[in-house]
Amino acid sequence: MLQSARILTIGIDRPLSEVAAFLAEPRNFPSWASGLADGLEPAADSSLLPQAGSEWLASTPHGCLRIRFSPANPYGVADHWVELEDGRVIYVPLRVVANGDGSTVALTLFHRPDMDAESFAADCDWVRRDLLTLRQVLGG
Repeated sequence: MLQSARILTIGIDRPLSEVAAFLAEPRNFPSWASGLADGLEPAADSSLLPQAGSEWLASTPHGCLRIRFSPANPYGVADHWVELEDGRVIYVPLRVVANGDGSTVALTLFHRPDMDAESFAADCDWVRRDLLTLRQVLGG
């Protein structure tokens, strides 16, 4: 089933290479992604090959989550997959593209079938706040 989606963006006055490198490091996510504010730790039982990305555990307001990050790359792809406690996996596409001397960060948020319109709107607001924090953290 095709889900509706909203792409949320923010401009950051830093070059693509700097923003992409920052987002390629999972340890940086708690500094701007408020749902991960309690931090991340590497998953000891990760079965992924290093080139397939890395798995981390996060204590969040939604419980203990497993997060798999795409491997570091120079292309600005910082996708991640969040496994909920009930086993569902939420895919979060995150991209950085060059925009003049700076960058545009774009996060795609899917409207999951289990979400009502108000919950989806609240998630969009949460992501907007996190993207603003990302810009502040990067100083752009």
